[in-house]
Amino acid sequence: MLPCAIVLGIGLYLGYHYLPVLHPMGPWLHPLVSEGQRLVIAFLLFFQFVKISPHDLRLSRWHLYALAVQMLSFLLLSALVAVTGGTLRMLLECAMLCMICPTASAAGVITDRLGGHLAGTVTYVVLINVAATFLIPLVIPLVNPSATMGFWAYVGHIALKVFPVLILPGLLAWLVRYTTRKLQRRLMRWASNSFYIWGIGLTLAMVMSTRALLMSGLGWTAVAGIVLVSLLCCFVQFFAGRRMGKGKVEHLTAGQALGQKNTGFLIWLGYHYMTPVTSVAGGLYAIWQNLFNSWELYQKAREEERQRGRISQ
Repeated sequence: MLPCAIVLGIGLYLGYHYLPVLHPMGPWLHPLVSEGQRLVIAFLLFFQFVKISPHDLRLSRWHLYALAVQMLSFLLLSALVAVTGGTLRMLLECAMLCMICPTASAAGVITDRLGGHLAGTVTYVVLINVAATFLIPLVIPLVNPSATMGFWAYVGHIALKVFPVLILPGLLAWLVRYTTRKLQRRLMRWASNSFYIWGIGLTLAMVMSTRALLMSGLGWTAVAGIVLVSLLCCFVQFFAGRRMGKGKVEHLTAGQALGQKNTGFLIWLGYHYMTPVTSVAGGLYAIWQNLFNSWELYQKAREEERQRGRISQ
């Protein structure tokens, strides 16, 4: 399903881009896609919070390791960006955005489907969003000297982008949990369909990603550089996450939490606060992470089939 969603999202935007008859839809189509993706994220988080209680959100050692990887690599890359220029600076900006980008809301969906720890992933989603909200404004003036807003103005702007789709679904889900348990049990049964909701979200994400790429005006050499940088960042974070935690469940959970990104936020951040063409990295990262997720889900399905085969024998 995930590769199909990628192809569908790319195809939808290419159809709009190359068919002039559809261009009058542009002024309302882009906000519709952007806000539609935010709504999908809110639904995904709501169904994840429905399945867990506030007491399940516990801090683990791997959470601290993952935060350290993201924050320290972001600060190091930011320092390099400040002293370089040209194409290298642009590629370093792409890398720093890929490294600090918060965990995707769909990470819990994939983690749960793979047999990981849902509560651990959701805990990290909250932690990294808070960390990114306060860390990113510290370096914006460093990498973007033309920035005119103050620290708290940037914090507020990013928080308004992040927290309505992070906090409100959790509060609503826990309100349902502690007031209408019958509805909560019904929603928990429906939560298995959240994987297909993510298919819609991924399609919308790829529409935004294709738009970012076509509007960037980049040459093929620069695009190739961003392809390699985004692929390397994706590999490094999934690999590093898989080396954290204790046991197979925590390794898998940490890998998804560190490697799977909210690429819509990455695109928005690059376009508004960095060199705008760096937003292309978000679209490419979305492709790599979802191809990897597809492979993981395929391997999980094959393992379950082999286990059923051994049981039947």
